[in-house]
Order: sequence, then structure tokens, then C-alpha cells
Amino acid sequence: MGKAGKALKQVLESYGISQNRVAVLMGIGRSNIYRWVNEIRDPGAEMVLQLRDALYQINPAAAEDFVKLYLGRPGQDNDSS
Repeated sequence: MGKAGKALKQVLESYGISQNRVAVLMGIGRSNIYRWVNEIRDPGAEMVLQLRDALYQINPAAAEDFVKLYLGRPGQDNDSS
């Protein structure tokens, strides 16, 4: 569990973006972002797209990094467990 959450946590920390700022842009409660970042729950596919869009509004590079971290690179084994 938590691939999107791990990617989101890394991007938020790297770019100094608050969970609240992302939540406000997405129109959801900050507790949802908290659950994803702390790998309590995984966002659904639609929420992953909304996360990308919210990050893009804040910083396009952050959105790009989120997608790269979430999807990985072609030919790369992303399952480190």
C-alpha cells in the first residue's frame, strides 16, 4: 500500500508544499491528504489525477516529479518490497 502516498510525501517535502494547500485546491479535507501521505489509505485513480492537477497549479515541476515517482521509469522495477 502507499505508492501514491510515498510519491506525494516526497514531493511535498522536496518542494515545501503543505498538505493543506493541496487539500484546498482539490476541495477535500486535509485529513485525506494526511491519510495518503502516511500510507493509511491509498487515493483512487481519480484522486491521483486530481493530485497531479493540484500540484501542477502550485508548481508544474512538482506535478511532473509526482508522476515520475508514482509511475516510475520504463523498464525500472518499482516494487522494492
